Parts: sequence; structure tokens; C-alpha cells
Amino acid sequence: MNTMRTFVLLAALTALLVFVGGAIGGRNGMFIAFAIALVMNLGSYWFSDKIVLRMYRAQEVSPSSDLYSLVRTLATRANLPMPKVYLIPEAQPNAFATGRDPEHAAVAVTEGITRLLSRDELSGVIGHELAHVKHRDILIGTIAATIAGAISMLANMAQWSMIFGGRSSDDDEGGGLIGGLVMIIVAPIAAMLIQMAVSRSREYLADEGGARIAGNPRFLASALRRLQTGVQQLPMQANPATAHMFIVSPLTGGGIASLFSTHPPMEKRIERLESMRLA
Repeated sequence: MNTMRTFVLLAALTALLVFVGGAIGGRNGMFIAFAIALVMNLGSYWFSDKIVLRMYRAQEVSPSSDLYSLVRTLATRANLPMPKVYLIPEAQPNAFATGRDPEHAAVAVTEGITRLLSRDELSGVIGHELAHVKHRDILIGTIAATIAGAISMLANMAQWSMIFGGRSSDDDEGGGLIGGLVMIIVAPIAAMLIQMAVSRSREYLADEGGARIAGNPRFLASALRRLQTGVQQLPMQANPATAHMFIVSPLTGGGIASLFSTHPPMEKRIERLESMRLA
């Protein structure tokens, strides 16, 4: 269901781009905005591992370490190439995976998570991150970000066009100005909401895949419960642009803010895992 939901959301994002592109920038404007967004996001996609690992001062661990051994065991079980393994000097318990494909993947965990979780719980977390690698979620996230970025650029183009280009009186009388303003405001918000929904659907899939890799859904469920408390007690100076990568978002919020969250509600994730039965 979550795989189907991802494809539906990406299709909706693409349809929104075509609609907004035709309404605001025309075919040429849509292609220009898409090309700019594609170049920007391809750079991020290709060098994502180096960028984010350097951002968080991650250090590669020795192959003789217990952490490396655990990742190797789970990667073998998941039929994945051995990723690089990194340790982040942060007290907050958290983890993420990065890399453009399984052959260039990296798994990073904070020092805090290695102190907080048991080996079984940590195996659930590592399984979750390896599931992201196996599902190529970095690529899917880049596609969603590219389309959403193109829509935002089209809205910006329309905004500057209205400021400097003006509108005819006929357009104003026909509601063209109001329609344009609504499009400029609503389209980027709608694109962001869909992009965040794509991210949440991939988290559910990674939870399920991680539970299968670890061999027991309750390992990850227990880890998430402890991580939720740990993240609240030990804030981390995380870049909002990388929040979607972590197993538990460093950026918290409830109510309407949850619509813009890159992660599903923790209670739902734990509930799904605890009701999951492995074949």
C-alpha cells in the first residue's frame, strides 16, 4: 500500500507541475524551471553522502568495531553490498543512511544511539537504514524534491512577472490577477505537502523492511520508543534540509505542523510494527 501511495503521490506532484507550468510559465517556463531544479538536485543526489557526512563531522569506523560487524551481518542478510559505516559525535540518539545507490551507500549513527540502545534495538535501527538503501529512497526523495522545486521556481517566476510585467485591465476584470495570486501562494504549499507525504510513506516502508532485516519488528518498535524520548531530551543542531534522512526527525511538531513533517507520527509507526507479523 505504501509503495502504491508513493507512486500516486509522485504522479500527483507531476500533474501539479504540468498544471502549474501551463498556467503560470507555459511550456517553455515549465521546462526552464524543471531543468534548473533538476541540475540543483542532481548535484545534491550525486554528492549527498559526502555533503551530509561532512556536515555532521562523521568519522568512518574501523572494520574491527562491533558496530561495523553488526552492519555487515545485517547487510549480508538484506543481500546488500557492505556500506561504509560512520559514527557522528553527537549525544542525541539518531541515525541515517545516505548514498546515491546501494553500491555507494553509507550508514551513520550518533554516539548517543550506541549508548542508549541494546544490540537488538540497534539492529532494528540499522535494518531500517539498510531498507532505505535497498528501496533507493535517496533517489525517490530527489525526484520529489526536483518536481516540488520546479513548481516553487515557477511560482517565483510568476511573482516577479506580476511585479515587473504588470497585468492588463481585462485580466484584472476577469479575475486573472486573483487567480494568479492564488496559484503563486497555493501551488508551492501543495507541492511541499505532497513531497512530505512521499517522505512519510517511505518511512513506513523502511520500518517494515527494517523489521524484516532485523528479524523481529519489536526490536525497531522498542528502539523508536526510546529514541523519541532521547531526541526530546537531547536536541541537536540539525539542518532542516537533512531532517528527512534521520530515523527520528530532529524537528518536532504537532497539529497542523505534522502535515509538513517528513516522518509519520511515532505512535503510528510503533503501532504498525507491534502488529506486524513476519512470515
